[in-house]
Amino acid sequence: MITTTMSVVDFDKAAIDFQFLLDCFIEVLQELGQTKLATHLRGEHSGAITECEHPERAVQALSVVFQLLNMAEENSAAQYRRQLESNEGVESLSGLWGEALRHLQKLGITEAEIAAELPNIEVEPTLTAHPTEAKRRTVLEQHRELYLLLVKRENRMWTPAEREKIRTDIKVVLERLWRTGEILFEKPDVGTERQNVLHYLHTIFPDVLPMIDQRLEKAWSVAGFDPKITADPRNLPRLSFGSWVGGDRDGHPLVTADTTRETLQEMRRHAIRLVRHHLEQLASKLSISGRFQSPTGAMEERMEIMRHKLGEEGQRALDRNRHEPWRQFLNLMIASLPDESLQEHFDEPAHYQYKRHTELLSDIELFMSSLSAIGGANISLGDVAPVFRIAQTFGFHLGRLDIRQNSRFHDLALSQLMTAAGLDGAGFPEWSEEKRMEFLERELLSPRPFTHPDMQVGPEAETVLACYRVLFEHARQYGYDGIGSLIVSMTRNVSDLLVVYLFAREVGLMEPHGDGDACPIPVVPLFETIDDLERSHDILDRFLAHPVTRRSIALQQELHGRSKPVQQAMVGYSDSNKDGGIITSLWGLYRAEERLIEAGRKHGIDVLFFHGRGGSISRGAGPTHRFIRAQPHGSLDAGLRVTEQGETIAQKYANRISAAYNLELFLAGITEARLEHRKDGYRPHPLEKAMDLLARSSNQAYRQLIEADGLLDFFRQATPIDIIESSRIGSRPARRTGKQSLDDLRAIPWVFSWNQARFGISGWYGAGTALEELRTTDPDSFDIMRQTDFSWAPFHYIINNVATSVLSADPWVMEKYASLVEDRTIRENLLGMIQAEYLRTMRLLELIYGGSLKEKYFNVYRFIENRKEGLGKLHSLQIDLLKRWRNHKATGNQEQAESLLPELLLTVNAISGGLRTTG
Repeated sequence: MITTTMSVVDFDKAAIDFQFLLDCFIEVLQELGQTKLATHLRGEHSGAITECEHPERAVQALSVVFQLLNMAEENSAAQYRRQLESNEGVESLSGLWGEALRHLQKLGITEAEIAAELPNIEVEPTLTAHPTEAKRRTVLEQHRELYLLLVKRENRMWTPAEREKIRTDIKVVLERLWRTGEILFEKPDVGTERQNVLHYLHTIFPDVLPMIDQRLEKAWSVAGFDPKITADPRNLPRLSFGSWVGGDRDGHPLVTADTTRETLQEMRRHAIRLVRHHLEQLASKLSISGRFQSPTGAMEERMEIMRHKLGEEGQRALDRNRHEPWRQFLNLMIASLPDESLQEHFDEPAHYQYKRHTELLSDIELFMSSLSAIGGANISLGDVAPVFRIAQTFGFHLGRLDIRQNSRFHDLALSQLMTAAGLDGAGFPEWSEEKRMEFLERELLSPRPFTHPDMQVGPEAETVLACYRVLFEHARQYGYDGIGSLIVSMTRNVSDLLVVYLFAREVGLMEPHGDGDACPIPVVPLFETIDDLERSHDILDRFLAHPVTRRSIALQQELHGRSKPVQQAMVGYSDSNKDGGIITSLWGLYRAEERLIEAGRKHGIDVLFFHGRGGSISRGAGPTHRFIRAQPHGSLDAGLRVTEQGETIAQKYANRISAAYNLELFLAGITEARLEHRKDGYRPHPLEKAMDLLARSSNQAYRQLIEADGLLDFFRQATPIDIIESSRIGSRPARRTGKQSLDDLRAIPWVFSWNQARFGISGWYGAGTALEELRTTDPDSFDIMRQTDFSWAPFHYIINNVATSVLSADPWVMEKYASLVEDRTIRENLLGMIQAEYLRTMRLLELIYGGSLKEKYFNVYRFIENRKEGLGKLHSLQIDLLKRWRNHKATGNQEQAESLLPELLLTVNAISGGLRTTG
C-alpha cells in the first residue's frame, strides 16, 4: 500500500509522468512486433488483455505497467516535497527536521538542550532477507536506472535534443526490462541475498549520509540556531546499520557457520574498501602546501609516531607529496588501514594497522583541528567532515550482523551437549522451567565447558557451536564492532536466554569481568506472540536480575563506550498480528513496551527496543513518523533498532532521494519524540482503558475466525498460498518445520496470501466488532474517539493503519477467490463472517471519522482506483490459472501443472507490484 515514501503524492503530476512512461513502453512493444499488446495498453482493443496470443507476456506487460505507475508516483511524491519545501519552507513537511525543530521550539525546549541531545540519538535500520521481495535483483536494477532517468528529465535546463536523448535512453531500458524474465525460477541463495544487502550498505547509504546531514544543517539554520553546532560532525545524530542476511538461522538450514564467516568477512572487506576510497578521494584534492602554513605540533608528533610504527611503509607515505603535510598525514592514515584480504590467520600484520575504526576517527579529528588552527575551518567542515561521518557510521565493519536462532533449536542443542558430557540431557527440552533454572544456575557457576573440541555432539549442538566459534574467531581477530546480538526467537522463559551463556562458555566467548564471567555479545529476547508479549516484562526482569546478565551488560557498556547500561528487547509484529489480529497486536506491543521499560528501570538499565516490522501494515509497517510518535513514553531513551524487510528495502532505499527522506524521518522523529517525552513527562491518556477493551474484543473476534471449522481449508483454497509456497522469492522455507498447520506457517506467507486475494484480514479483521462493542458498552469513550482530533498518537496510528488496510480489501475480489473453496458450507460460513466484519468495520470507522473513508483517505482510495482495472484482470486470470493448476495436480498431470507455474508466479509478481506490497 501507500508507503511513507509516497505519503504526499501529487496524483496529477504522477498521471502525466505515467502517461509519458506508458507511451514509451507502448512504442517499444510496437517496435518489437507486439502490436496487439500495445493496442490493449492504449485502450483501443476490446476484450481482455490476457486473451492475447501469449498470456504470459500479457501478464508481464501489466506487471511492467504497474511498476511504471509506482515509479511515476514515487517521483511525484519526491518532486512534491521539493516544491512544498521551496514554497513554504523546511517546516512544511511532516516528520522531517524542519517541522521537528519548530515543534520543539514551541514546547520551549532550548537550542542548547536540543544540541546536547543530538549526538545521543542512535538509529539502526537492520536489513533482512525475509522472502517478500518478489522482483529479481536484475529487474530492480532496471527499475533504478529507469527512475534515475525519470528524475533526470525533471531538469528544465535540457535542450529539445537532450530531452529526446533521455526519452531514447528510457526506451532502451524498457526494452531491456521487457526482454528480461521477471520471475525467479530458482530460489536465491544466501550469497545472492547478501550481495543485495551489501549494495545498500556499501553503495546507497554512504551516498545518502551527507544528504541527511545537510538537511539537518539547513533546518537548524532556518530555526535560527548556531550553524557551527551542526557543522561539526561530532555533534550529529548517530546512524548505523545492521543485517540479518547470513546470520539469521531461525528455520533456515542454509545459513551455516561458513555462511556467517563469509558474511562477516565480506562486510569488513567492503567497509575497509569504502573508507579507503573516501580517504584517497580526500587526499587527491587536499593539496595544502606546508610552505605557506604549518601543521600543529600535535599533528606533526602523531605523524612521526605513525611513520615509526609503519616502518618502510610509513616512510614511503611521507616521501610522497613532500611539502604537503596534510596529504602526507592522509597517506599515513591510508597506509594504516587494515588489510582487505582478510587472510585467516592470527599473526601480527607486517606493519602497524588500526585495530578499530575509533583510532582512525581520532586521527581524522586531529587532522580537522589542525586545519582549523590555520584558518581552514571551511575545508575541514566541507571536505573532511563527510569522511569522518563515513568512518564513524560504517567503521571497519559496514554494519552489525545479528545471529538469530529459535529457542526450541537451542533446547535440542543443549540437550545434545549434556548427553555428550555424560549427563542425562534427553529430557531437557521438556523440563519444567523450575527444573531448567535449577540446572542452569548450577552450570553457570562453573567455567568448565561440557565437551572437548574433538568430541562428537548432535546436529543442533554442532550447528550452534560452529556459529559461535566463528564469532569467537572474528572477535579475537577484529573485535566486536561487526557482531550484533544473539537473538532468541520465541522467547518463552528466562531459561531460553540463559542457555545462550552456556553456548558462549563452550567456545570461549565468555570473559572474566567483575566477580565472574560475562558475555561480550548481547543476548536479546524476541517476544512474538500475544501471550509472550503479556509475560515479557517478567522474563526481562528475571533476566536482568541474573548476575551473569548484569556483568555482561557492564562489559558491553565498556566495549562500546556507552554512557549508560543498555539491554535490547526485540518485539515482533508479524507473529503477534497473525496470533491476535491488528488491534490486539499493536496495542499489545504498546502495553508490553511500557512494562518492559519499567522492568529496565527497576534495574537501572535502559531498554533498547528492536522493532521487528515487516513490509505490510499487517506486519508492522505504516508511516514512520506516526509509528515513532505512537511509541510509549520513554521507549526511545536508548535509541531505536528496526528491521527493514523484503520489498520495503527497495521501495524505501533503492533511490537515494527516497532513502534520504526515509532515514531523516527516523532521525528527526526520534529526536523530537525523546525531547518531547522528557519535557512533558508521563501522563496516562483517558482512552487507554478503551484501547484495552478494543484489544480484548478484537482478539476474540479474530480468534473466532481463525479457529472456525474449516478455516485452514478455506485459507488454502481461497488464497494462492500453494503458489506462494512454490515461489522462489527467498532462500528461507515458508514453514518453520514443514508441518501443514497454521501454527507452523510463517507470518509472511500468511499475510502475503490474504493480500493477494484482497481479503487482507490481518490488517483489519476484528476492528469493527471491537468498535461496535465499545460503542455499546462504553459510549462515552466511543464519543471521545469520534470527537478527538487524533492528537493521541497511539490511537491515531492504530486506527489509521486499520483504515488504510480495509480500504485495500476488495469484497468483489474476495468473493471470486472464495469460489475456489470446494466445500459449500465452509465457503459460505467463512466468507459470510469475513464480509459481515468488513461491512461492520467500514461502518464503524466512518462513524469514528465522521464521513466516508474514501474522502478521508483520498490518497489511499486514489492509489487503489488507479490500479483497479488492471488488478481486476490479473485477479481473474490468477483464479482461472489456480483452478487449472490445482486440477492438474489433483489428477496427477504433473507436466501440465508445471507448465502453468511460471504464468501463475508471474501473476503473483504482478499483483504484488500493483498493490505495492506482498507480505
